[in-house]
Amino acid sequence: MEAIAGTDKPAGQRHYGLDWLRIAAFALLILYHIGMVFAPWHWVIDTQRSYPALIAPMAALTPWRLALLFAVSGYASRMLLLRSDSARAFVRSRNWRLLLPLAFGMVMLVPIEMWVQIVDHGYPGSYWHFWTRDYWRVGSFWGELFPSWEHLWFVVYLWAYTMVAVAMGALGRVPGPRLVGWLLHGGRLLWVPIAVMGIVRLALLFTVPEQQGLFTDWPGHATFFPSFLFGFTLAAQPALWAGVDRLWKPALAIAVAAGAVVVATELRYQGEAVPPHLVMMADRFARVAMGWAMILALFHLADRYWNRDHRWRKRLGEAVFPFYLIHHTAIVLIAWETLGWGLSPWAEFALLLGGTVAACVGFYLVGRRVRWLRPIIGLASSSPEREGGPRSGGGGFPRAMSLVVPPLHHAAHGPPPPAGEE
Repeated sequence: MEAIAGTDKPAGQRHYGLDWLRIAAFALLILYHIGMVFAPWHWVIDTQRSYPALIAPMAALTPWRLALLFAVSGYASRMLLLRSDSARAFVRSRNWRLLLPLAFGMVMLVPIEMWVQIVDHGYPGSYWHFWTRDYWRVGSFWGELFPSWEHLWFVVYLWAYTMVAVAMGALGRVPGPRLVGWLLHGGRLLWVPIAVMGIVRLALLFTVPEQQGLFTDWPGHATFFPSFLFGFTLAAQPALWAGVDRLWKPALAIAVAAGAVVVATELRYQGEAVPPHLVMMADRFARVAMGWAMILALFHLADRYWNRDHRWRKRLGEAVFPFYLIHHTAIVLIAWETLGWGLSPWAEFALLLGGTVAACVGFYLVGRRVRWLRPIIGLASSSPEREGGPRSGGGGFPRAMSLVVPPLHHAAHGPPPPAGEE
């Protein structure tokens, strides 16, 4: 019976467990970015003292936190597609719900972070002078490259992956029942993605630079897009849940073993130290293995223990995207203003955490109450409609369905954002 455990989940059915997983992942994201202020690696802004004790826990988080977010985002994106009346309507909605907040962030939030960075390099101008004149340049300026997505790169990637997935669906290239059935045989759902993504990742390691950017980050795309596509497929092919539920224990074991390799590498080669090629290859493969294995293990956890509704779920789920938009800027600005106060590490951390949470809550509460601000911060133009399920159960894209209007370093990558909205 275990082999068919997931087949009773209708395609497109709302999964509360993945909603909670998304909420938890973004809460962890805020803590991660606050940790980057104190970690030995260079970030947007750093304390005068770094704390090597943070290397192990943060190295253990880095390989899987973004892959997980893309997987959950893929699931939520397919859910929104299944609830749209057509693929064209879905694309129109995604453009509005992702690109408008991106434009707002690039105009109003990212300039703050870029100004802080170049001021630390000696830039003498005021913020107003910078925003009205220098921010809009292209190229290198005071040691920084313009333009920059900063933390909003995730929105760009998510939009691009969504458009590619829709195009694949239109061409009949989205994974269907045949591929799903093949993956469910034995342990293929666990080892095949690790092998394929790992080989691609190693093939790119010494040939393509690890550089963030939509058209340069091929090492990132090699793991992020398959993770997104897995969630995108799972929403319409619930039989995959059987493999997730059956393989979560070996997946967790692989995640622990791979995580040990990643942590050991980071502890041995700290800061800007470059490991030998063989060590680097082992590290990169371990990151791929840990990322995929943690997706399976955490999806099982969400399915087994968290798949129940609560009165706070809608509100927290709605707040995730606005929190994502503002949290990074809040951390940078608060840290820049307060790290010279000579506080103890725990006081600095408490100030950063409290100030960031307050900024996120205020940003969300104000934005949700002003109708014209709602779409700018990634919310539906009006309050979320009552949830409803799709009238189709297959893996293909529906042509006509009931319309539900849904609201939507070594961290070389700065994180994440919206998986989907209420």
